[in-house]
Amino acid sequence: KDATVATPYDWLTASIEVVRDRIIDQWIKATKEAYEEKEKRVYYLSLEFLIGRLMRDAFSNLGVMETMRAALASLGVDLDLIAGLEPDAALGNGGLGRLAACFMESMASLGLPAHGYGIRYDYGIFRQVLAEGVQHEVPEDWLAFGNPWEFERPDLSCPVGFGGHVEEVTEEDGAVRHVWHPAETVTAVPYDTPVVGWRGRRVNTLRLWSARAPSPLDLDAFNRGDHVGATAGRARAEAISRVLYPSDESPAGRELRLRQEYFFTSASLRDLMRRHPDPGKLHEHAAVQLNDTHPALAVAELMRLLVDEKGIGWEQAWTVTRETLSYTNHTLLPEALETWPVELMERLLPRHMQIIYLINWHSLQSLEGPRTEDFIRSVSLIDETSGRRVRMGHLAFLGSHKVNGVSALHTDLMRETVFRDLASLHPGRIVNKTNGITFRRWLQQANPGLTAILVDVLGPGILDDPGLLAGLAAHEGDPALRERLRAARARNKIALARLIEERAGTRVDPSAIFDVQVKRIHEYKRQLLNLVETAALYEAIRAEPHRNWTPRVKIMAGKAAPSYHKAKLIIRLAHDLGRRIEEDPSMRGRLKLVFLPNYNVSLAERIVPAADLSEQISTAGMEASGTGNMKFALNGALTIGTLDGANVEIREHVGPDNITIFGLTAPEVAIRRSDPDHGRAAIARSPRLASALHLIRSGGVSPDEKGRYAALVDGLSDDDAFMVTDDFDAYWEAQRGLDALWADQAAWWRRSIANTAGMAWFSSDRTIREYAQDIWRMPVE
Repeated sequence: KDATVATPYDWLTASIEVVRDRIIDQWIKATKEAYEEKEKRVYYLSLEFLIGRLMRDAFSNLGVMETMRAALASLGVDLDLIAGLEPDAALGNGGLGRLAACFMESMASLGLPAHGYGIRYDYGIFRQVLAEGVQHEVPEDWLAFGNPWEFERPDLSCPVGFGGHVEEVTEEDGAVRHVWHPAETVTAVPYDTPVVGWRGRRVNTLRLWSARAPSPLDLDAFNRGDHVGATAGRARAEAISRVLYPSDESPAGRELRLRQEYFFTSASLRDLMRRHPDPGKLHEHAAVQLNDTHPALAVAELMRLLVDEKGIGWEQAWTVTRETLSYTNHTLLPEALETWPVELMERLLPRHMQIIYLINWHSLQSLEGPRTEDFIRSVSLIDETSGRRVRMGHLAFLGSHKVNGVSALHTDLMRETVFRDLASLHPGRIVNKTNGITFRRWLQQANPGLTAILVDVLGPGILDDPGLLAGLAAHEGDPALRERLRAARARNKIALARLIEERAGTRVDPSAIFDVQVKRIHEYKRQLLNLVETAALYEAIRAEPHRNWTPRVKIMAGKAAPSYHKAKLIIRLAHDLGRRIEEDPSMRGRLKLVFLPNYNVSLAERIVPAADLSEQISTAGMEASGTGNMKFALNGALTIGTLDGANVEIREHVGPDNITIFGLTAPEVAIRRSDPDHGRAAIARSPRLASALHLIRSGGVSPDEKGRYAALVDGLSDDDAFMVTDDFDAYWEAQRGLDALWADQAAWWRRSIANTAGMAWFSSDRTIREYAQDIWRMPVE
């Protein structure tokens, strides 16, 4: 277009394509070198890649940000304005997907040849719209204006089968070969997105699969007048890549989830095997990382490809499979450790079910010595306690040479709980790889003000070597540095306050503590504990209006799964409680509660640099790691949290005096759960807790529907599985201690500096180096 009629979106696209041309040169070079030098490659299989906006990331990593800013300014265009128009790629939901994105960037930054594999969702999980606190899910149409970062590669499409039957064919030598005849075939079409490493060192590929019907139209049916039926096959096929995590409340929804998982796993394995023509040595050239159980079908699928299609014997195929695959476990929650009904598996993936039975038989036959029936049941791939179901975590465990947890505590608990008996059969298979984050996005891009101060104090080497952050500790007593950091934070808080007013219609005071809890809404993450404490604080301020209360703005955000009704109710409680506080004149200048809708990466990039306090308050023993805790601490926020996930290691690195830990430990939680009346007893012990719960239960925050939260509150008495009541008093005291600390700004900022200084170890570069050395067996600098 002529510049006189170009829209801001036209400038966005043009700017991306200008820089994209330079990226392509590096991309082709990296791909060619990997092929010519026969380098071992990493293949990272993940159902989510929460990559966020890519323009700033790519411009920054290539070192062309200021050049592009100046060039656009000379044409009367504001780079920051057009960058804000880029949609967030709706390819993930939470920490799992964001971790995958950080890992992909770190692999490129470290020069590791790698491919990410996932699904190109048309609408992602959903866009969250709140109406009177009620979450509504609407499609996130992030592809409405196209995606200038991606390249469609129809020439590399591959078929993925479902259903049908398995035929046994006897060869001339008497060997029996199995041939799967699928009843339905879906075409997987790849779309490639470049992943640019720091300083442009390497450009790797994120390949996402889109589902297509082999034929878009049944012309005979159309000509007969069945215009709807003529496209039914296309709609069924394309549903696979429409939405992330379709609701599993219905049988059709559960089947679609399984179809998604097999679709991207099968397409990815076929694609990577195309690059490595000697399947018997696949493990020498490829390392496949399974990010959680979603791609666990890779075990059965790789066996099928090797045995049925490549003609490799079972024992050799099993060795190749196990040595190629490794599995990252992200949860100890039973509902998140996937299982699939045997009936569904047999109908949808009949050959894979045969292979799973055979893997299970070999595994159970290899047991040595006398074993109890309970032990055999616990290590079997088939769970028969309530209907026969395939345990996908067990399948991934058996089919991998390494299984890693994502924090020290999580890994220890994994050995002791969900994989205890399997771990006893395979000692040394479980290892720990504590998560990390990419500092390029979560410090340099998200918080340029803080980054400029760090460069000034520690030198430009900090941009390349996170280890230099430790040098900041020597300056924690410098009042001039503390003032510079405070001023930078204040600017970030003012910017976030404007955003809050724009999106939530609420004015907040930037001089107050910005107390932040932003993450997926789930009971174990305990947004409810935060809200109950907020209600108690509200009552305390009302009871002592003349006391010098520390001003506090509580900021929350996160999505609830569409079928997770209790999580949705917690969001509504946040809205109702926030409105009650807003309408009370006695709270002005003292307390605010804001819930920001549609939490995503771009919103996180605005919130994290402005946070004073980071809420990491999950029930001990239930958060695998967390990465939000790392982002906030890196940016100088103080953490209030339990000894859960990576909080344990954060405390080790920043020092116990620079983090606020409260509540039960994981062993104590297990003991408390054995008492069925622990919730009721905790409420009886705490008048403050009882009063806050009464306010919520009696309709004090929901006068239009007094019983709205009765069941939610009653559940804390009857079955408080997540220890909201037991940890309340300790949480309250910890918060009041932070109120007192805020009054001593010099002490607060000394702790803030200690947090930033202690976070170097939590770089995803460190995590990826450990994966490369200990799991993928690849050289890395």
